[in-house]
Amino acid sequence: MDSLLPLLLLSLISISIFHSTIAQPSPGYYPSTRFRPMSFYRGYNNLWGPQHQSLSQDQSALTIWLDKNSGSGFKSTRPYRNGYFAASIKVQAGYTAGVNTAFYLSNNEAHPGFHDEIDIEFLGTIPGEPYTLQTNVYVRGSGDGRIIGREMRFHLWFDPTADFHHYAILWNPDEIVFYVDDIPIRRYERKNEAIFPDRPMWVYGSIWDASSWATDWGRYKADYRYQPFVAKYTRFMIGGCTAFAPPSCRPVPASSSGSGLSPQQYNAMQWAQRNHMVYDYCQDFKRDHSLTPEC
Repeated sequence: MDSLLPLLLLSLISISIFHSTIAQPSPGYYPSTRFRPMSFYRGYNNLWGPQHQSLSQDQSALTIWLDKNSGSGFKSTRPYRNGYFAASIKVQAGYTAGVNTAFYLSNNEAHPGFHDEIDIEFLGTIPGEPYTLQTNVYVRGSGDGRIIGREMRFHLWFDPTADFHHYAILWNPDEIVFYVDDIPIRRYERKNEAIFPDRPMWVYGSIWDASSWATDWGRYKADYRYQPFVAKYTRFMIGGCTAFAPPSCRPVPASSSGSGLSPQQYNAMQWAQRNHMVYDYCQDFKRDHSLTPEC
């Protein structure tokens, strides 16, 4: 028995370390509690694929889907110059390779070929492999003829097909913060005017076929034997300043202090990145980082 005691203690320590690694930390600040969910039509309209959308009777939840005929998308009724933009989303289980389910900000229609964009994207997968949550920032569209993305990707600490979870983008004049269930997973700081989006953007959601790159860089493509591919959105939240708001309109703060992340939020972000980030563009040394000077 005495000889087994060290092994038992080692097992208990290993279990403790494992659980401390995967346990979701408290961020201490919950921006989602600052806003009330809105009905879909209070903030959005259909953009394309209306026959591939279904709105709940109380207008609180929207289902969109992709099949071989079309995907679908929606767009906010107004542009914003800053704000907090969020929705609870549930994506489909099973074979979803090549499918992109997105919630994002963009001004592509106002500035084609020279646009800004802030993305949350669910990249579909094959059975047995996790979804990839991709965050991305585009500034002024393209550089020297190339689209310059700033991708960070995560395998989440839960199954996004099992239930709704809350996903948010906070964009203010100093920073962009991406949240998952109020955990900040990424902060993109304004360090240079040329690499920070500051023109008004609209809020979008969509589901579409991104077979050329979405799953293992195009190795696995959308297979319409498994159609329709369905995404569900609810708890829509928008808070901030429209493009037409007076100068007195104040941006939504990222923390209780009003600037940057609190130490507790920063620790939660470090936890998410340390344990669940699977790609960081700044750590990809095959890329030309002269195009991303913030790295």
